[in-house]
Amino acid sequence: MKKSIGVGWRDFSKDAKILIITNLVYAFVLPVVDIFVASYIMRNSSDPTKVMLYQLAIYTGIPLTFLINGYLLNLVNIKRLFSLGMLLSGVSMVVMMSLNEISYTGLTVAGLIMGMSFGLYWSNRDYLVLVTTADRTRNFYYGLDTFFYTVTGVLVPIMVGWYLVNGQDANMEGINLRYQTVTFVVFIITIIASIIFHMGKYKKPQSEKFLYFKFHRVWRKMMQMAFLKGLAQGFIVTAPAMLMMTFFDSEGALGTAQSIGALIAAFIMLLLGKFSKPKHRLAIFSVGLVCFFLGALFNGVLYSATGVIIFMLFLLIARPVLDIAYFPIQLKLIDVLSKFEERNEFAYILNHEFGLYVGRFVGAMTFLGLAYLGSVEIALRYALLIIGTVQLLSILIAKQLLNGQKKLENEIEME
Repeated sequence: MKKSIGVGWRDFSKDAKILIITNLVYAFVLPVVDIFVASYIMRNSSDPTKVMLYQLAIYTGIPLTFLINGYLLNLVNIKRLFSLGMLLSGVSMVVMMSLNEISYTGLTVAGLIMGMSFGLYWSNRDYLVLVTTADRTRNFYYGLDTFFYTVTGVLVPIMVGWYLVNGQDANMEGINLRYQTVTFVVFIITIIASIIFHMGKYKKPQSEKFLYFKFHRVWRKMMQMAFLKGLAQGFIVTAPAMLMMTFFDSEGALGTAQSIGALIAAFIMLLLGKFSKPKHRLAIFSVGLVCFFLGALFNGVLYSATGVIIFMLFLLIARPVLDIAYFPIQLKLIDVLSKFEERNEFAYILNHEFGLYVGRFVGAMTFLGLAYLGSVEIALRYALLIIGTVQLLSILIAKQLLNGQKKLENEIEME
């Protein structure tokens, strides 16, 4: 009998398959949130600092909701919490579109609601992936995940971008009406994703205690990686929109730029997830970090339409490659440490999110600091380069983490 090569769909449990399909549907929402909300703020305010304020509000809402979610898991079914997270993304967009003017207060409220949406979605999703997958299937899980995300990251910006461009002949009110139509479609998609997800059966964490302040030294390495990952997240979500609107001033161009080379990258990610093994994660992670650095370098040196396109191409490769390696490394370490320290898995998910938040805050403040002390141009040009350079330290930290994890596994086996 021939031995099969790589991991396949059959290797996932029924609940894992339902989770994957749910994420596929919700993947059509994420590019709208990532790109066009930022472009909406830019179009109606022409102020990149307002985009960063909105992002900071999101990043503040996420860890707070992670914490609240830990308590809610003991009272509310995890399926309801996960579904609520998806639905709130639509609510946040409604709040944004209903603002008469892009005020700081309105941006903060809309950002906090979006942060709550992400907090409920990602905290429960991370836990669900942890309990429904095995270590050997996680590369393929995140390969599929990044494949869906990359494909929708191509299709959605093209469809939404050119839909918005068709309103260019109208006044600002007409263009904003098209943004409102997009928001309505987002609501419908989140409802469909929620219905699909409720077809699965998922259990809450076994232990009720989830809040700890002291962790094993190997986990502290994970927190260092979380901080460095957060540095990029603090700026990278809105950076493409701000750069594209600066050099192209068109949502249509924004959508087209996102599509260049992305489909090829998507299939590479799918194959990489299917055929790579846990031992390849450090090499994959390193490639992702180098790609991010190179993209930031070209953007900083050229700072032109060409530089932005090159940066976007590198980013399309870097983000999914990093995800394929980073998340399985994180989940495997949680598997090991939760057994070694006899703690609730959600305790590590919550703690990890606070590490990301600190990084996101520092990353966002790096941009705002450069914009305040220098100019918006200096911030757009050099913040990415600074963060991309510092992030290269993650390669060394990841190597130390994996060595420490192996020692822990040996200790557990000896016991």
